[in-house]
Amino acid sequence: MLVTAKGLQGLKYFKVLGPLLERLHEHGTQRDRAGNRRLHFDQYACLLLLFFYNPIITSLRGIQQASLLARVQKLLGCKRAALGSLSEASRVFDAEALQPIIAELAAQALPMSQGKEVEALRGLTAVDGSFLLALPRMAWALFQDENNRAVKMHVHFDVLKGVPCGVSVTTAIDPEQDQLRAKLQPGRLYVIDRGYAVYQLFQDILDGQSSFVGRVRNDAAFKMLHERPLTAAAHAAGVLRDCQVQLGAASQRKVLRMPVRLVWVGTGKLQADGTPEILVLATNRFDLDAELVALAYKYRWSVELFFRWLKCTLGCRHLLANSQNGVTMQVYLAIIASLLISLWVGKKPTKRTFEMLQFYFTGWATEAELLAHLDKLYDQPD
Repeated sequence: MLVTAKGLQGLKYFKVLGPLLERLHEHGTQRDRAGNRRLHFDQYACLLLLFFYNPIITSLRGIQQASLLARVQKLLGCKRAALGSLSEASRVFDAEALQPIIAELAAQALPMSQGKEVEALRGLTAVDGSFLLALPRMAWALFQDENNRAVKMHVHFDVLKGVPCGVSVTTAIDPEQDQLRAKLQPGRLYVIDRGYAVYQLFQDILDGQSSFVGRVRNDAAFKMLHERPLTAAAHAAGVLRDCQVQLGAASQRKVLRMPVRLVWVGTGKLQADGTPEILVLATNRFDLDAELVALAYKYRWSVELFFRWLKCTLGCRHLLANSQNGVTMQVYLAIIASLLISLWVGKKPTKRTFEMLQFYFTGWATEAELLAHLDKLYDQPD
């Protein structure tokens, strides 16, 4: 599709990105001693954000075509970007320079609800990884064999704010546990699936001044210390048992040094063999009611919904670069794009709201219609 000035509305919103991205302007210019660089990091970042927000732009060539437009050049302060410059940018600019911007935007988000549950689960952070399929020529993206390549994005999702608060990108075979360990922050309540059920990781989370709710194997070894009584609220939430234990076999108990809780929760579903599905959840939070432990793990699904939003709605599945740094930069900018939508809207973004934003950016909706749509969101429960 031809990218024209008429099809690009709402560019004024990119003015507010100037102060946010200006710190990137001189980044990567050290190698350009002659001062001939025509495309700077902040300009490249804005062009990629335009790719995410505007359905007219669907490829690197579309981004290049948008850079020909006088309005784009004026607002972004850039000249025409050749395809070679865009390709070089994915290798020259360091993707990790975007991490402070992600952290800054995530910190600006506010909890979307209030109440005792929110206060009890303060800092609830769902962590998981998701694949992005890569091209066979991307030899660095190791996966199954030379014809199957993939990368993995590892996301920390602040459940109560409804925004991502941390991300890293690795090859598909890199261990998820190592990525969580490398990005541990204090004051978090990490909710993690069975793939993270490594006792040393549990201890590392505790040593990092945070807490965890994680699923463990149903046949996990433990030493019973105390059976905790169940309340009516716990029974209503499907909790079957709540115990204080020393987790692990005798040889492993030196790894996870403190006692933890095991909470058995029925899902109401049947497994393939016809037996009820039961989740066994481990946590160090003895202060939480058992039903809140179950609720915390239920919220883990929010990171899976975010992956669906990022790949299917925001369009992060279509990779614009072949290098690892270029793919990482695209994922980080997709995270920034999502964070900006959340901050502009004041709620967790939905497909309908994103469509309205795209209608506005392509000139099909007026600013008044966009604002009217956003006003209606505030009257709807989260």
